[in-house]
Amino acid sequence: MRKTACLTGLVMLLCAAVCFFFAWQAGCAVLAAGILVLLVYFLDSHKRYAAIQQTAQQIDRLLHGDDAMDLSLYEEGELSILHSELRKLVLRLREQTELLSKEKTALADSLADISHQLRTPLTAIHLNTASLQAPVLADDKRLALCMQTEKQLERIDWLVASLLKLARLDAGAVVLRKEQVALSDVVDAACRPLAIVMDIKEQTLLTDVSGSFLGDKDWTVEAVGNMVKNCTEHMQAGTLSITGRENPIYTELIIRDTGRGFAEEDLPHLFERFYKGKNSSEKSVGIGLALSQRILALENATVKAANHPEGGAQFTIRFYKGSV
Repeated sequence: MRKTACLTGLVMLLCAAVCFFFAWQAGCAVLAAGILVLLVYFLDSHKRYAAIQQTAQQIDRLLHGDDAMDLSLYEEGELSILHSELRKLVLRLREQTELLSKEKTALADSLADISHQLRTPLTAIHLNTASLQAPVLADDKRLALCMQTEKQLERIDWLVASLLKLARLDAGAVVLRKEQVALSDVVDAACRPLAIVMDIKEQTLLTDVSGSFLGDKDWTVEAVGNMVKNCTEHMQAGTLSITGRENPIYTELIIRDTGRGFAEEDLPHLFERFYKGKNSSEKSVGIGLALSQRILALENATVKAANHPEGGAQFTIRFYKGSV
């Protein structure tokens, strides 16, 4: 500002001197006009620098934790553009801070849930181990304790494997293939591991599946298998029907059972991590459906859970051919 003022004053004096050479009236007019210009310039500059200083003070307060500042009061001149951009920056920083706070809370809750889910089977294993150390123990009792311990270890293994899959998907460390997959192949692969369990529980599997979709077969089998497993666990003797059709917009897969269905208060939360519904079993850890939804989301697919009008639970999966 000082250099500009000095340069302007020098030019004004030179012009005034030239005008005085020709006529003193012209010189006085030029000198008065120059002084007026300098005065206006100094007043405007002072106003600008005051506004800049005020903005700097507000930014400093923001950096020290003051969230109540308002940058929307500046509405004129070139500074309004700067204030507008600063306001956008402040809003973005506030949003990121809130997001980080929510993620921190969610991480703490997840760690607490994981700890709880692991503590239950570990406690059972410790108790079984202590019982197995008894000097006198019948063979049938020892066999039962060993089988219980094996089941708890399988539960821990499944939980850790599922958590690792979720972590890899969240971190973007998994690249899902994009290939044409027959829907019937996915259903067959997803139901095959549950065939013995369904036979023991006298459950009937009915499939009527056709069509294909663009996705990753192995990961889709994981997603569909978790939903089929959920149906078999929450249904005694009954029927599990799976139908699939393809149309120009999407390929749809519907999984329906004849069990008790979902509690109405559980429906909005079924795909949340570690959420256990009202009718869930003690063995449930509330992670299978969350994993399924995460996989399907990466495949441009959606999944919806509902109660069928005629009774039972129903999952509807749609693999879209375009972006949704």
